[in-house]
Amino acid sequence: MKTKVIEFERYMEEKGLKSTTQRDEIVNTFFNVKGHVSIEELHHTVQKKNPKIGYTTVYRTLKLLTESGLAHERQFGDGQARYEAVTTEEHHDHLICLKCGTITEFENMKIERLQEDVAKEHGFKVKNHKLELYGYCKKCRNEVK
Repeated sequence: MKTKVIEFERYMEEKGLKSTTQRDEIVNTFFNVKGHVSIEELHHTVQKKNPKIGYTTVYRTLKLLTESGLAHERQFGDGQARYEAVTTEEHHDHLICLKCGTITEFENMKIERLQEDVAKEHGFKVKNHKLELYGYCKKCRNEVK
């Protein structure tokens, strides 16, 4: 996490933007959150530490993190953007429950190889991709019956 904060500080300096205590608190909190977080969720978490931090400051900081390449903005079909820290871990995909909104990350090398094979068959060079599967988690599937 510390290296991500340093990378963000460098990015801010390159862009001629100033670092503030509030922005630093948001960045540190974001990199300590596991999984995917909405602006509202991050704002709520940050306000526990500093009630003076506004929604707009959280929004702008997340946009800067995304622009810097340290965060990904994700849309999971519910109209709400969620953010996750970019990691050095393997690429992962998502299972999204349509009822409770649970997002489960998974890795599957067979799927990754199949995607590469399909691209190769079509003479296509993949630069980035995402796989999102929408349905019902085990708990909600039992409730839907």
